Amino acid sequence: MSECKINHTHEGVKSKYESQAEFLPEDMKLLFNHFFEKEHTQDLLNEVFHLLKKYDLASVSEQSERKNRLYLVLNNV
Repeated sequence: MSECKINHTHEGVKSKYESQAEFLPEDMKLLFNHFFEKEHTQDLLNEVFHLLKKYDLASVSEQSERKNRLYLVLNNV
């Protein structure tokens, strides 16, 4: 994933999540619910946005890498 100069808002990340939720593991949805209940740093919001961006179009191996990173982030916030 390339670096992006755009700072993504909490609402923007939530919208991106909602557009990709059907492609994510079912057990990740509860983790995202907890994630959106809290405030997060701009860096973390940007990272989660880019992990979700075009998740549905990523290769299986890329999805696996992103999924693992999302679990790591979501389980540690």
